[in-house]
Amino acid sequence: MTPRFDLIGTAVNDMARTLEFYRRLGLDIPAGADHEDHVEVTLPGGLRLAWDTVTMLRSFHPEWTPPSGSPRASLAFLCADPAEVDRYWTMLTEAGFHGEVAPWDAVWGQRYAILHDPDGNGVDLFAPLGTTPGRS
Repeated sequence: MTPRFDLIGTAVNDMARTLEFYRRLGLDIPAGADHEDHVEVTLPGGLRLAWDTVTMLRSFHPEWTPPSGSPRASLAFLCADPAEVDRYWTMLTEAGFHGEVAPWDAVWGQRYAILHDPDGNGVDLFAPLGTTPGRS
């Protein structure tokens, strides 16, 4: 068998606050998960997204330290339309989550915005602006 990409895992400092962020984006995360050290959900299509507390990570990797600087990767969420990008941006930033780059119309034909989850991971919101060359 060839390895199959199956899970994206992130480290969290405050599980409840992190899960609140992703619930606001529509992920179905059980309410009782807020106090767990490991939480994962299966997304449409079968890919899993997981969160581990620093305590959990250090239980098997005692020297683990969080990265510093800007994130090198981000999670990108497709929205139904440009207005939905703006709506989620507003909802999340008004709830106190960090908005890194406000929504804009990107040259590649998408409404785009960049946020950070509570642990500094990049979370992009995007939607097609309309028909672009080579796309329908």
